[in-house]
Amino acid sequence: MEMQTAEKQQILEKLTLSIGLKPLEILPIAESGSSRNYYRILTETRSLIGTYSNNIEENEAFLHFSRHFHDLRLNVPEVYAVNNEHTCYLQSDFGDDSLFAHVQKTLMAGGFGENVIELYKKTLSHLVRFQCIGNQGLDYSKAYPCERFDRQAILDDLNYFKYYFVKPHEVIDFNESRLSKDFEAFADFLQQAPSDFFMYRDFQSRNIMIQNDEPYFIDFQGGRKGPLNYDVVSLLYQVKAQIPQAVRDQLILYYKEVLAQYVSPEEVKFDTYQPYFVYLRLLQVLGAYGFRGLIQKKSHFIESIPYALRELKIWSENHPLSSFPELQYVISQLSTLNYPLSTDSQLSTLNSKLTVTINSFSFKKGYPNDFSGNGGGYVFDCRALPNPGREPEFKTKTGRDWEVIDYLMAKPPVHDFLDHVKGIVSQSVENYKERHFSNLMVSFGCTGGQHRSVFFAQTIYDWLKKTYPDIHLILNHIERKIKEEYNP
Repeated sequence: MEMQTAEKQQILEKLTLSIGLKPLEILPIAESGSSRNYYRILTETRSLIGTYSNNIEENEAFLHFSRHFHDLRLNVPEVYAVNNEHTCYLQSDFGDDSLFAHVQKTLMAGGFGENVIELYKKTLSHLVRFQCIGNQGLDYSKAYPCERFDRQAILDDLNYFKYYFVKPHEVIDFNESRLSKDFEAFADFLQQAPSDFFMYRDFQSRNIMIQNDEPYFIDFQGGRKGPLNYDVVSLLYQVKAQIPQAVRDQLILYYKEVLAQYVSPEEVKFDTYQPYFVYLRLLQVLGAYGFRGLIQKKSHFIESIPYALRELKIWSENHPLSSFPELQYVISQLSTLNYPLSTDSQLSTLNSKLTVTINSFSFKKGYPNDFSGNGGGYVFDCRALPNPGREPEFKTKTGRDWEVIDYLMAKPPVHDFLDHVKGIVSQSVENYKERHFSNLMVSFGCTGGQHRSVFFAQTIYDWLKKTYPDIHLILNHIERKIKEEYNP
């Protein structure tokens, strides 16, 4: 049974008292992508971070790594106390100022400033120390969930992408057998990368705190022995950081200069494997966004999807996967997915007005996903209306063809249905606009997603465009793989 917040706070209070400090307040910190719970504990002299998690093995990994790195004078939290069950522990508080916060500020200012670039250089210098010095004497038997980033771990990342991002999008066409063979070949290639280094695993700007212009590092409990490239890619290709490629190239050059003090970049074939680790990390990230966003419905992860899709599209155009054709085919289809536009200026424009997404779909294939994360809107069942699909002359036609349109418009029940839909949808559009809501989804389903649902989705899209010319519209005929967009 899940322990309640009050019980967790009581444990943290006892732990704080055990090190001679009296807690004045224990404040929950906003949840991240994990199941761990974090609290800021305020005392008279300082603040601490309290962590609660039922995952004992993961806790043990963090505690061991933290002590090891702290002894090596790496910038990691010091652990002050752990309860007997190893479900709660106290650690240093590095504050709330993350590297990602600095990135957001520089993006809002319209460019990637030199001060942020300098913070990235400092971060990369520390990364080299983690990878090379931190690796020495580290007991990898404590690592969770595995000791090494090996071939199976690579396949796990690729399958994470397949099961949690590709498969939930039924519009993506692929041959599963051929894709599995590409995954096997991809893993065979990447496992050859030298991997006798510490791999942080989630080395990204949200896990890097800034104090007095110095980076400090948290959330390395997923670390293991692995290759160098993965963490460099995780930092520099973090999709919402939007680092310009020229800046990335500059930072990678700097990283290799620092790395050369410990090991030759040429000896470990850093440049050879780098493009493929970019692919691997972007695919793994999309898998995580699919699981946390599309399945668990956490809006923060859904909002990140368009950034990852844009990054992957650009990378695949410049570094095509000719040796992995089925994987390349899957990636080529991702740009057709129905997500908000992916640049900050476009997103800020869209956020100022209502976006209505209209879908046609087949009930045989299941309901459309709500990519906005709001979970609101309507699904209209068109199967009670006359079915053009039963007429031989319409078998190859769709609800966008004039012959099918004429057939349906001649049926009185169609007009009654349309009037009801317009009344319901207009009520929501006007109310949502007034309350500054950002998203509404309206879907039409029929048996095959070809005639009736396509007709009604197209008709409502055209009607909304004329009736509410100030709203953003997205039309997605799922079975037809057709997308239209209106953005005034």
